[in-house]
Amino acid sequence: MSVQARNNVVIKGKGPLTLVFAHGFGCDQNMWRLVEPTFAEHYRTVLFDMVGCGNSDVSAYDIDKYSTLAGYADDIVEIIQEFGEGPVVFIGHSVGAMAGAMVARRSPGLIGAHAMVGPSPCYITDTDYPGGFTRDDIDALLATLESNYLGWSSAMAPSIMGNPEHPELGVELTNSFCQTDPDIAKRFARVTFLTDSRADVRELREPVLVIQSSDDFIAPKAVGQYLTEAITDCRMVVIENEGHCPHLSQPAACIDAIQTFLTQTCGRLHA
Repeated sequence: MSVQARNNVVIKGKGPLTLVFAHGFGCDQNMWRLVEPTFAEHYRTVLFDMVGCGNSDVSAYDIDKYSTLAGYADDIVEIIQEFGEGPVVFIGHSVGAMAGAMVARRSPGLIGAHAMVGPSPCYITDTDYPGGFTRDDIDALLATLESNYLGWSSAMAPSIMGNPEHPELGVELTNSFCQTDPDIAKRFARVTFLTDSRADVRELREPVLVIQSSDDFIAPKAVGQYLTEAITDCRMVVIENEGHCPHLSQPAACIDAIQTFLTQTCGRLHA
């Protein structure tokens, strides 16, 4: 099976950089439709669906491989090696951003810079880290999800999206969640909410942009601040937005933040 068919890879545009867009839990590449086209006018863009999501080849899903984030990271390495041209900027949402951090640690030099939208390296708070949830919170969330995935999706997606003045966005995220095979989604949820990527982000040496919503209960501002302190070369842009998906609810602000970051880092990537 080809990498392109496995991950439903779509390549657009042409330019000095390759921008690889990675979606988050319960989503697919369509979640970038309000952001990616602007960049395809000036750069090569690569969109893909993680295996088990969107229009990926579900027959490629292997329970053992995808029981950890490493399985998804290995796929991303292959995608970048096959479709990346020139310096690569990895643009990841939520757990997709952490997959990019893992790729950078496992394959140094493959990614030249990172733009992270709503990232969280660990959802569980401990004595020196403000993850935003207790382990009991996460266990309860996973138990509810595993017992009634469709019900959980209908209840949680609007809260994750936020922006109640635009209920159509919550409906879209609900539909995206519900289109994913429930068994795969349940396993991916455990990967998403139980992975601790703090060691990966601390090893990042590439320029990093963190795009932080001003009100995001999934990845609160304290997590964004942690990343700016933990990563050697990191800047954070806070977007006035309620919810975890500013690339859907505030796409123009996301585009501006990413474009400014690219302008500031392009010269360094070509050096």
